[in-house]
Amino acid sequence: MNVLVINAGSSSLKYQLINVESQTVLAKGLCDRVGSDEAMHKHGLDDNEVCIHTPMPDHDHAVALVLEALTSGPNKAIDSLDEIDAVGHRIVQGGKYFDRSVIIDEDVIAKIDEMAELAPLHNKAAIQGIRGCQHHMPDTPMVAVFDTSFYQSLPPKAYMYPIPYEYYEKYAIRKYGAHGTSHRYIAERAADLLEEDLQDLKLITCHLGNGCSISAVDHGMAVDTSMGLTPLDGLMMGTRCGSIDPAIVTYLMDHEGLTPAEMDDVLNKKSGLLGVSGISNDLRTVDEAAEKGDERALLAYDMYSNSAKKYIGQYIAVMGGVDCIVLTGGVGENSAKMRRMIFAGLQTMGIRLDESRNRTGPREREISTDDSEVLIVIIPTDEELMIARDTYELVHDLIDDPEIDYNPDMLLF
Repeated sequence: MNVLVINAGSSSLKYQLINVESQTVLAKGLCDRVGSDEAMHKHGLDDNEVCIHTPMPDHDHAVALVLEALTSGPNKAIDSLDEIDAVGHRIVQGGKYFDRSVIIDEDVIAKIDEMAELAPLHNKAAIQGIRGCQHHMPDTPMVAVFDTSFYQSLPPKAYMYPIPYEYYEKYAIRKYGAHGTSHRYIAERAADLLEEDLQDLKLITCHLGNGCSISAVDHGMAVDTSMGLTPLDGLMMGTRCGSIDPAIVTYLMDHEGLTPAEMDDVLNKKSGLLGVSGISNDLRTVDEAAEKGDERALLAYDMYSNSAKKYIGQYIAVMGGVDCIVLTGGVGENSAKMRRMIFAGLQTMGIRLDESRNRTGPREREISTDDSEVLIVIIPTDEELMIARDTYELVHDLIDDPEIDYNPDMLLF
């Protein structure tokens, strides 16, 4: 089965065409700066990638360009749209409604729209991506895969906030988490790598990049995660502050005369590595400045590692131990220095990093010492494959027997 995976952002649309049985990426690309005069379309695998500047006034036009690139030209992957058996859409926020991936119908779209208040840039764009695909492929089944669904297993003690209970009842204010598809993938892959049943493991999964989150996965179930009502909570990130004293918000609004929207901009776009270093939200650039003696860059680097270290410690306490710590994301996979700083001082907890393995080796590898009581592994995430798998599980029976009258409410994975 060929599944087209769509990840629509406010001004972008990333995609991969994946054959699920062989786990092969047949094509991939990016429509960037959608709605801008500078819109461009990258399409192709590795050395065959081409970049074309072309008008894309909206996501509908972007979808049309994607489908044209998949079926025509020198880098085409298929001969006809009939070879796309299903489409899987990444949805950031599913709220309280979705604890699993679902076949898309109008009710699902309405709920995605309702939850857009918690992820306005992502959910609204996802709906545009869905509508674009429906327009150009009206008979192709489509699936919504939610970043938040992995965290519907959190117990109330983890997802509730210590604020008046009425706000939970009125507005469903609770921890929803994010990056769930990535955390689910690396948890399952870690179990495969260790040749253990996921149900027998206590894992701490770390998605570290410009956006960061850490999750506690106890016997296959997420029991806590760092991101909260929105992806602003938790670890220090590239431009996001993560967890801070809530009184800072009202203090700054009062003293700086900031509106709620302006305060939100400060916390989401001007904080984190960028805010502390004053240089960049990119850890590599901050590290270069720190190596040259820039004190604020060094402080930002230290704060980033300390933030991750604290959550790892918290989740060891939450689960009463840990068998394996998994790292992924641009920083988690590629920064040996950051990994070394995160695990420094944790030897008394049975966590020992092997310096040689940490510095070099295959992309997917164990980096703990042979005598470490806790395994440390690097696993490149593959959210697109996870979305394709969910989509396959939901629609493969429908593809095999199109005469069956399916009720979408029965097709839950």
